[in-house]
Amino acid sequence: MARDVARDWMWSEAVEMLARAERMHRALFRPAPSHAQQPVWEPPADILETDQEVLVLVALPGVAIDNAQAVIEDGDLVIAGTRVLPPELRTAIIHRLELPQGRFYRRLRLPAGRYSGVRRTAAAGYLVITLQKVGPGRG
Repeated sequence: MARDVARDWMWSEAVEMLARAERMHRALFRPAPSHAQQPVWEPPADILETDQEVLVLVALPGVAIDNAQAVIEDGDLVIAGTRVLPPELRTAIIHRLELPQGRFYRRLRLPAGRYSGVRRTAAAGYLVITLQKVGPGRG
């Protein structure tokens, strides 16, 4: 009897984890609300904080840093830009296309504080945004 209860519990946990993974996968490519008329997609992002800075990692494989803008607006970090299919692939036969193309837009609430600007770099498929902390709220 105890073995059946444990097995049923493990099974229900496994099913819930699969359902959660499916929801996360769907959410990854859901259209974001846009102020523009064009449809947009929303890239996933992580926000990390140290004593001196806030780092934002935005998953944007294949997006040139010049095709992604990042600005602070009303306490939010706004990331926008475009992912375009490389010209040499525009005439290719597409068998699967899972990475979204076109306009992207993401608005992220920043931790409270003041920042001295937005620095963008690219690393391993991420747009890395570094915000230096300024003033008394720092560290």
